[in-house]
Formats: sequence, structure tokens, C-alpha cells
Amino acid sequence: MYRPSRPWFLAPLILAAKAAVIAGFLLAVSQASAASAAPPASAVPPTSAVPPAQLIKAAELRALLDRQRGRVVVLNLWATWCVPCLREIPDLVELEKEFAARGVTLMGLGMDEGSSLQGMVEPFRRKHFPEFRTWLRNEPDMDTLVSVVDPAWNEVLPTTYLIGRDGKLARKIQGKKTLAEFRKLLGEVL
Repeated sequence: MYRPSRPWFLAPLILAAKAAVIAGFLLAVSQASAASAAPPASAVPPTSAVPPAQLIKAAELRALLDRQRGRVVVLNLWATWCVPCLREIPDLVELEKEFAARGVTLMGLGMDEGSSLQGMVEPFRRKHFPEFRTWLRNEPDMDTLVSVVDPAWNEVLPTTYLIGRDGKLARKIQGKKTLAEFRKLLGEVL
């Protein structure tokens, strides 16, 4: 006899809770955007400078990271439903701006389902984080993709990896961090 791991009535409640959390975040982002003065048009880089999010498999991620040798890569694992992830992305984008001249590249790796790329992830990224260069997993499970960098990943989001110029993992950072914390940790790798 088949027995679901959770009572049938919990699934809709869990989805509703996730939707409420995302809606609360989007409201906070909208209010913060409205409260802050917009920078002059000349200071805003064109959104076309960052390509749309793309699906990526483990072998493609490995090749992409290999092409980054000689640079320090800040690889951030995130998801649209992860509120701490969404709160730290603006700090990571700022971090890349500050350290780009020193050879630092930010790469996002979305953990949402690959099927949500066009309908949810890319519109969400374009609206809220247009400068965030990201890829979305095209593997059946998160671990297959993340094992390229960390075979012992424990599925905590957000997780950020600092990958040295030699292509080796230099630092694993779990949980939301501030811009100041990221600056300090990145300084230790540079």
C-alpha cells in the first residue's frame, strides 16, 4: 500500500506558505525601490549586458568554471523561493562591481526546477536582479550539479563558493552574508 510521506493536505499549505514568503519579499523589494532615488540613466548599465539565464548541466558547469581559470569566481547557489538568497543577491552584484578590476566574476546557479526558466526564473531575475548573471540547473536533482564544486554539499541555500584563480575551491560560505562579510572573505582569497 502506498503511503505518502506527508498527509495530503500539507502540500497545498506548503505551497501557499512559499508563495506568501515570495510575495512578502517582492513587496519589500518594491517598497525599497520606490523609497530610494533612482540613479541617473547613465549610471544604470543596460540589461542587455547580462545575458538571459540559461539551463546548465554538470558537464557544462565544469567546462564553464574551467574557462574562468585565472579569475576568482564567486559562485552563488540561490532559488526564487529562498528569501535569504534574494536578500543577498544585491550585495553579491555590488561585490562583483567593486572587485571586477581585480579579476572577480560572479556567477549565479539557480536551484529552481529547470522547467521554470522561461515562466518564472528569467522574468524574476530580469525584473529584480537584471545585473545578476545566472544559470539554472538542468539536472533532475540539485546534488548532481553542485557536486561539480562540492560533492559534500548539504543543500543549504544560499551557499556561495569562492573559487581561486587556480580553479580550486577556496571557501564555502553557507547562509546569508552581508556585503562587508563577503568583502572580508573575498579579501582572504585574493
